[in-house]
Amino acid sequence: NYLEKCTRPDISYAVHQCARFSENPRKEHGEAVRWIGRYLKSTRDKGMLLRPRAGSFEVYVDADFAGNWNKDVAADDSSTARSRHGYIIRYAECPIMWASQLQTEIALSSTESEFIGLSYALRTVIPLMELLKELRLHGYDIISTKPEVHCHVFEDNSGAREIASVPKMRPRTKHINIKYHHFRDYVDREEISIHAIPTDLQPADMLTKPLNAPTLQIHRRKIMGW
Repeated sequence: NYLEKCTRPDISYAVHQCARFSENPRKEHGEAVRWIGRYLKSTRDKGMLLRPRAGSFEVYVDADFAGNWNKDVAADDSSTARSRHGYIIRYAECPIMWASQLQTEIALSSTESEFIGLSYALRTVIPLMELLKELRLHGYDIISTKPEVHCHVFEDNSGAREIASVPKMRPRTKHINIKYHHFRDYVDREEISIHAIPTDLQPADMLTKPLNAPTLQIHRRKIMGW
């Protein structure tokens, strides 16, 4: 957990999945931990390569809708119906925060699970934005390519992107609680902009589900530099 939170977002999903069973582990959980150890041993000379460049915030958000659902145990384990979201926050093109989390609510659609993930990510980003605004007012030279601190949020779900950008609720989305609209004022003031990104270019995908080696390597190179 310490290693994952400090420099290794590439193991976030695996570590979080194993941690869920730490209270009552089975043989397969021990094998999974050993696989993480083998991966870390083979990449022990790697870490996080930081190359700061001019720029502001970038936030990559992704969610896996009910990815752990299992019909065989769903009746006894409601957590299998929970979706998982992950987000990566970069500033000046350097990753500064990331998370892989099971959602506390049961999302009723892929759009809702993506929107919940978007909301959680922006709860972390907005205080950082406000801090940098305050530092700029006090005369600090804050790196940014725009006159205000902007946050570019990349979402690969068009439904979540539209809900976040357009002040309109439809019958199929009215159940999404108002608490997930806390960032709408920032969108209206154009301090946060919502951008599309293809799923295969979404680096936060590695925080939500197990990926094949080539895909993981592509995302890892974008975020970690190797």
